[in-house]
This record gives sequence, C-alpha cells and structure tokens, in this order.
Amino acid sequence: MDTTASFAAAFAGLYAAHQVADHWVQTQHQADHKGRPGWPGRIACLAHVTTYTATGLLALVVVAVVTGLHLRPVPLAVGLAVSAVSHYIADRRTPLKRIADLLGSGRFHALGAPRPGHDDNPSLGTGAYALDQSWHIGFLFAAALIIA
Repeated sequence: MDTTASFAAAFAGLYAAHQVADHWVQTQHQADHKGRPGWPGRIACLAHVTTYTATGLLALVVVAVVTGLHLRPVPLAVGLAVSAVSHYIADRRTPLKRIADLLGSGRFHALGAPRPGHDDNPSLGTGAYALDQSWHIGFLFAAALIIA
C-alpha cells in the first residue's frame, strides 16, 4: 500500500474511531467530570483518553487486516500518542478555552453555552463543542500522517 493510501486508510480508521469513542464509548461519568479541576477531573479525562486511544488502535488493526495497511510499531505509537495527548488537552476544557481566547475566538467558544447560574442550553450545538471537534480532527490528521 503506498503512502497516500496508507494515510487515507489510517485517517478513515481514526476518524471513525473518534466518533465512536467520543460519543459511544465515553461514559457519562467521564463526560461529566473530565473538565473538572484537580485529580478527579484528571483521572476522569485520563480514563476517557485511555478508552479513546484503545478504540483508535482497534480501528487501525481492523483497517490493517481488511486493507493491508502496514502498521509500523514506532509510527503507530507516536501517532496514537499525538492523538491521545492532544485529546487530553482539549478535553480538560480550560486549555482549549485559553487557546480560543488567545486566537480571538473566545466569543465563538462561548456561543450557545448556558448562562451562568442557568441550565438553559444543554446541547451539542455550542461553539465550545465545534472547536473541540475541529481540534480533535486536526490532530487525527496529524496522527494519520505520522502513522502512514
């Protein structure tokens, strides 16, 4: 399999795994606690990132078996590490908000968020969610390039 096809296969596998791991595999406890301060938040986020990374590895193994994608151990480990570390950073919430503020996207990040003291917009349709997902997909792209 050439490098272009390897990249495409790795990205497709990682993207599908991302959708499943971020929305189906992640537990409610992890989702509710991963952004909290201190060790409880760190542990919940680490648990989510662990299952997220395992889901990505499983998807890549399935892609390799079905398509003949050659998974080399070092690029695979580095690519999955890039995905895992970037995912942890984003899902701790505060770093992504700080990055959005630094880049002038703070208002977009806050778009659709509940007002302080209210639970008036519990939805996925927020700027924070859009920035979170685009961050993850960007790093999946980088991870797929490394793996290929």
